[in-house]
Amino acid sequence: MRRILIIEDDALIAELERDYLEISGFETEIAMTGDKGLELALNKEFDLILLDLMLPSKDGFQICREIRNSKEIPILMVTAKKESIDKIRGLGLGADDYIVKPFDPSELVARVNAHISRYNRLTSVEKKDDLVELGVITVGRIKILTKAWRVYVDDKEVKFANKEFELLLFLATNPNIVFSKTTLLDRIWGLDCFGDVATVTVHINRIREKIEDDSSKPKLIETVWGAGYRFKI
Repeated sequence: MRRILIIEDDALIAELERDYLEISGFETEIAMTGDKGLELALNKEFDLILLDLMLPSKDGFQICREIRNSKEIPILMVTAKKESIDKIRGLGLGADDYIVKPFDPSELVARVNAHISRYNRLTSVEKKDDLVELGVITVGRIKILTKAWRVYVDDKEVKFANKEFELLLFLATNPNIVFSKTTLLDRIWGLDCFGDVATVTVHINRIREKIEDDSSKPKLIETVWGAGYRFKI
């Protein structure tokens, strides 16, 4: 059974999320404080984390950052704030998506299912030792293992969240082609898309920080002003 960690200090909202998820076949565990939520996230296995933004003891931004330092589990932020800066900040720290309170419980369940399904598709490849069998794209210092969902820079593995990897892989397998933000949003997020084109910008910036010598002067993922982005080889 798929397991969801709910980190939420509002008991009524936490119970609502739990009830709808359990009706839909998920097993859930609730943490009412940031410290407890982080402890559970780091020490137990879950398929997805529902993470409230405003929490006692440790806020959602801090928790997201610390989880991302060690795990690539899907994170869906639940927030009462509507300001774009909060959403962009959460995505910048590694969250996969966000949903704003008050929300339709059926939409919540749909998003949870979508993110778990996408993550499972990306990580379902059986591990093999032969890199040739895995499929490898090499560009300068960058090596992308296309089926193992791994990226190496100077032979050192760099952790990528699921949508970061999908976006990098799409650009790398379509080099020297300019894609608009709208096209990338549609190709990578597709029917799972609940955000806007700012989501693409945030993910591009995160990828650049991981693979570029100088993310402020990118040489691999170029910005074509007024048009979009291009992976240059």
